[in-house]
Amino acid sequence: MKKLKFKPRTMAFRLSLLALLELLCWMDTGVASACQADGMVVVGSGESGIRTVRFDACTGSFIGPVQLAADASKVRWLLRHPQRPVLYAAVEGGEKQGLVQAYVLDERSGTLAPWGEAGSGGAGPTHLWLDETSQTVMVANFGSGSVSSVPLQTDGRLGALTQTLAATGSGPHRRQASAHAHGVVVDPSGRHVLVADMGSDRVWVYGFDRNRRSLLAAPPASPAPVSWRAPEGSGPRRALFGRDGRHVYVLGELDAAISVLSWNPQSVQLAEVQRLELSRSAAPGSTANATSASEMALSRDGRFLYVANRGENSLEVYRVDQDSGQLSLLQTLPSGGDAPWAFDIHASGRWLLVANYRSNQLRLLGIDSTSGLLTDMGQSVDTPAPVSVLFAN
Repeated sequence: MKKLKFKPRTMAFRLSLLALLELLCWMDTGVASACQADGMVVVGSGESGIRTVRFDACTGSFIGPVQLAADASKVRWLLRHPQRPVLYAAVEGGEKQGLVQAYVLDERSGTLAPWGEAGSGGAGPTHLWLDETSQTVMVANFGSGSVSSVPLQTDGRLGALTQTLAATGSGPHRRQASAHAHGVVVDPSGRHVLVADMGSDRVWVYGFDRNRRSLLAAPPASPAPVSWRAPEGSGPRRALFGRDGRHVYVLGELDAAISVLSWNPQSVQLAEVQRLELSRSAAPGSTANATSASEMALSRDGRFLYVANRGENSLEVYRVDQDSGQLSLLQTLPSGGDAPWAFDIHASGRWLLVANYRSNQLRLLGIDSTSGLLTDMGQSVDTPAPVSVLFAN
């Protein structure tokens, strides 16, 4: 058999070509994971039901009609498992205790199969947060002003609730007669849980034992519960950590303002470094009468903060200073509907989907990854009373 001989230049060329092909394959894989032509959007209704609709992330368009996927009642929040096709829903349930329900998503049919449930530990569960390291779901119970920890089993099923902690307090607003936990988040160290409490005008700081997957009444190195006192009548709705882990953004529902706080996990201290009000210039066609903010989220790189101004039917974009954590307003634009209740950002960072509750509609906006600015894509789909939305794939 005749042996083939390669000249040095020919071999170098072939190696370069091979490297180029490998790079193109890697790039194609990356694009494919970000640009999914047959993705899925899941919507929770404040009236009844969980619905799904297909979404083409390559073109930014909805595919086919919205379909009822699960007959749940009064869904307040949806959460996806990061590795499994499992979704968790905070469901209002009875007067004394709500539910966290698990579903398995069939990505072909868009249907949801029940996968068990657990008590939320309080009334009116309104927000869920997953600590990925410990595989524990945190539940904020609005009605009872409490927060609970629910561990997950290895297959994604809900385990038995491990702990519930209830806060006390009130505020001057008519909706602040008692504590109302509205948002929960685990700090980057995994040792603290922050709860934005709309009723008591506080952000409570509890401890968290990742090994036992249980809440602690007092954070580490503190003999008693710790809290940050928000301005009276502000009604903290959400608390969100910046990418640096040194700053926390607190969104006030009742006064539609953002507080930027510094965070020291060693001393367990929160201190305000900036406070700014959202726009008071109502979007065209607004039917809202009360000042109200509803949701916020960071871009994947942490450079921009997106906020839903429910009282003005608008969305706002802020630039995040990477050193100080402070915010500067870049853009305000209409949400494309009435009462933007929630929104989600696609894994690619290209799309933002907002749930307009009172106009029964989802509206799609494009995201410029360089400037962070939003563009209304003119794409919408009708669905009843949406209060939670997520890109499920």
